[in-house]
Amino acid sequence: MKKISIVVPCYNEEANVEPLRDALVEMFQRDLPAYRYEILFIDNDSQDRTREILRKLCAQDRNVKAIFNAKNFGQFNSPYYGMLQTTGDCTILMAADFQDPVEMIPKYVKEWEKGYKIVIGIKKSSQENKIMYWLRGCYYKLIKKLSDVEQIEQFTGFGLYDRKFIQVLRDLDDPTPFLRGIVAELGFHRKEIPYEQPKRKAGKTSNNFYKLYDAAMLSFTSYTKVGLRLATIFGSICSAISMVVALIYLVLKLLYWDRFAAGMAPLLIGMCFLGSVQIFFIGLVGEYVLTINSRVMHRPLVVEEERINFQNEEENGGDL
Repeated sequence: MKKISIVVPCYNEEANVEPLRDALVEMFQRDLPAYRYEILFIDNDSQDRTREILRKLCAQDRNVKAIFNAKNFGQFNSPYYGMLQTTGDCTILMAADFQDPVEMIPKYVKEWEKGYKIVIGIKKSSQENKIMYWLRGCYYKLIKKLSDVEQIEQFTGFGLYDRKFIQVLRDLDDPTPFLRGIVAELGFHRKEIPYEQPKRKAGKTSNNFYKLYDAAMLSFTSYTKVGLRLATIFGSICSAISMVVALIYLVLKLLYWDRFAAGMAPLLIGMCFLGSVQIFFIGLVGEYVLTINSRVMHRPLVVEEERINFQNEEENGGDL
């Protein structure tokens, strides 16, 4: 009997984890009775009652597992690490807030049984804030145009991944993983299934501007060279223009000394403009350096504080 692993990253999801467990178990009993399952919740240092509820769920069902991180290790590391700890023939990654519909899972499994190693959901519409959905769409299109590798529009990571791809993730050993980019760059042939993203069932999202910016910059610096090349090209153009303007200004000053004797305004404007350009591109290059630094330091994805219902060491999906 094949085994399906469900990975659910959570942070302050006390109102959602138990209803989600119930919905998943009901779905397996109704739609996938021929499969065994494990549901792995990986908690990213929640500050509410999430861990208390997860301990109760694990005590009720040995097929429910939990990993408690020692601190919050970010929105990318924790889900990725959880996927590496699974033991199923395939792994499904989904959010705890019901924005990834449970009813999509049987559709994923059906395509997986046809031979697809990766089956993912693509948001064709969303019940979230319309402005935010539009901004996300613009971001995906921009990254897709600028990236050196294929990028997948409106893909959040929600999908099914065969154990062979999970092994690819283990072998990759990336300390700053960006799953959406890895699926596009290193994944097998995949099946894409469109769906409408519903609203959160309960609670408040932990996403904010900083997290969205962090995701955008990780994608930008990991899969594009355009930032560095833009800095070089734009810097060269500005330098050439500055030299031409300086020469023209020098000639005019020599020819019309009386008019340009006190004319410092053009120089000040030019200095301010070039200074601002330099500061912008120093910051952009700094983002690349930050990404490189994270990879060179090679810190662990997460540090575990506790794990529940992992009876045997053999069930550990990988040592990190």
